[in-house]
Amino acid sequence: QVQLVESGGGLVQAGGSLRLSCAASGLTFSSYTMGWFRQAPGKEREFVATISWSGSSTNYLDSVKGRFTISRDNAENTVYLQMSRLKPEDTAVYYCAAGRSHVSASGAYYYWGQGTQVTVSS
Repeated sequence: QVQLVESGGGLVQAGGSLRLSCAASGLTFSSYTMGWFRQAPGKEREFVATISWSGSSTNYLDSVKGRFTISRDNAENTVYLQMSRLKPEDTAVYYCAAGRSHVSASGAYYYWGQGTQVTVSS
């Protein structure tokens, strides 16, 4: 059974930082593209970042470029999202996902975590 478990969310002031983690089990982690998505209240789920199976290729939502960094540790079956210079508009539930295609479309991802709340106060 595939499980993706996010952690590291919380409440932070604008300008602060958080690091999200997503621990994967039940799949050959190093074979999957991993992605982070987020969903704010009343809004559609949106792509945030993705990283290829090897970690050699990453893509980001334009509004987080230069502030967020996605990385992975295939030995630990974990993907990370380092978030810096956080803004109130980054407030959302953040989800990690595993898929086979290095794309931003959520439909390309097969497995999803339950999400972790990130709240940025102004």
